[in-house]
Amino acid sequence: MSWRSEHIWIELIAGSRKTSNFCWAFILFFGSLGFLLVGISSYLGRNLISLFPSQQILFFPQGIVMSFYGIAGLFISSYLWCTISWNVGSGYDRFDRKEGIVRIFRWGFPGKNRRIFLRFLMKEIQSIRIEVKEGIYARRVLYMEIKGRGSVPLTRTDENLTPREMEQKAAELAYFLRVPIEVF
Repeated sequence: MSWRSEHIWIELIAGSRKTSNFCWAFILFFGSLGFLLVGISSYLGRNLISLFPSQQILFFPQGIVMSFYGIAGLFISSYLWCTISWNVGSGYDRFDRKEGIVRIFRWGFPGKNRRIFLRFLMKEIQSIRIEVKEGIYARRVLYMEIKGRGSVPLTRTDENLTPREMEQKAAELAYFLRVPIEVF
């Protein structure tokens, strides 16, 4: 999602509030809760889940292992729910040709540095770089190269843009910023 005018380009960045994260958090929560209930029911000797008879599982070692997996899964699920509720990674990129300033803002984890705010002068921008790695885990990321400071990612690593979409986005941004494109 973006907004553009002659002098300003604002790109909104979606954070961790994605459908896939909600699905994984639910699946992980209910799966780990099931493991934990089976482990506890093997310890108590009663069925807490009617679909799975606990008498067939001994508490030592199967019940302990299932309880451990359940507790570990609940911790990971709570981590996912926290990142979703804090919307980690969301923010915006603002390119202002009139002022000659680029502002990049992202929300991080709560704490002292929750707000990540970067500010650059447009004359410091060296180029727009596209990094493409194909294969099983394809990765296409758009970077902004800053003179003497390195590169700043402009897209998320899990953003599934096609090569054509990535190329078009890079070309439009490079044209707006009046800088070259590099491909790696």
